[in-house]
Amino acid sequence: MASIRGKDTKPEMALRLALHSLGFRYRVHVGGLPGSPDIVLSRYKAVIFVNGCFWHLHGCGYARVPKERVVFWESKFRRNKARDASNVEALLAAGWRVLIVWECAFGKKGSRERDSLLSETADWIRSSEKYREIPHFPPE
Repeated sequence: MASIRGKDTKPEMALRLALHSLGFRYRVHVGGLPGSPDIVLSRYKAVIFVNGCFWHLHGCGYARVPKERVVFWESKFRRNKARDASNVEALLAAGWRVLIVWECAFGKKGSRERDSLLSETADWIRSSEKYREIPHFPPE
């Protein structure tokens, strides 16, 4: 698992490129903040995490527990989810606004889903909303 890329993933790079083209300026992987957010927009006191659906067990079609070593994977996913919740709480308590963009929200390049994602992300950045998640499917 050491070879699994955790930074500069394709979804993260796509979002960064789009935000930059919309005029947003940000820093990436800022140390010292809980969870090392993928994108930090200091001007808006906002952070963005681009979460992989598998690793953070989102609940969409991309997030399935492997059939081998089930106990290991369930334990790992539980720890990941607990760490994510703790990081979000700490950021909110420190006055940061938090956006989680799930991998499944990206859709295909040039698709309506991707355009909608970028619009929703930009609207959230400009808003005063403290916390939001952007999944591809409606919340249950």
